[in-house]
Amino acid sequence: MVAEALGTFFLVLIGPGAVMADAVSSGAVTHVGVSLAFAFVILAMIYALGHLSGAHINPAVTVAFWSVRRFPTREVLPYVAAQCMGAVLGSLVLLAVLGPVGHMGATLPTIGTGGSLIVEFLLSFILMFVIMAVATDERVADCVAPSAVGVTVGLCARMGGPLTGASMNPARTLGPAIVGGL
Repeated sequence: MVAEALGTFFLVLIGPGAVMADAVSSGAVTHVGVSLAFAFVILAMIYALGHLSGAHINPAVTVAFWSVRRFPTREVLPYVAAQCMGAVLGSLVLLAVLGPVGHMGATLPTIGTGGSLIVEFLLSFILMFVIMAVATDERVADCVAPSAVGVTVGLCARMGGPLTGASMNPARTLGPAIVGGL
């Protein structure tokens, strides 16, 4: 549980933190930089924590693994709680350091509700497709999963970030929303 909280803490610290740093620096980070921040933090956390907890860092991933019987029922709620706690703590640190800038890096859509739902569904589908493909097939080398998942998060953030915030992760959305009062 500690590894999941830590991984999600760093995801929020670096991902939404890059959004906030971009706001503070008047665009010095850029959208490409924000996308890369999300890609690299996921890559790093999977390498660092994968052997400890599986590095789900995302309640949707935990539920997906549980749904295909690759994760025990008794650990689903503790994992999700740890992920949400890590996200809120990451947002609290960002608030303390940077103040309430850049909407706390929250996932705020710029397109309509229907379009946002479609974009987020498709981005989440792509992410889950890649995760399930590289993490559940024994034919895939262990060293491939972190890169495949990190690149996928980065690509989805690059395309969907300006449209919906490209969350693909309920905990990543929850932390900034709670702390930012959104």
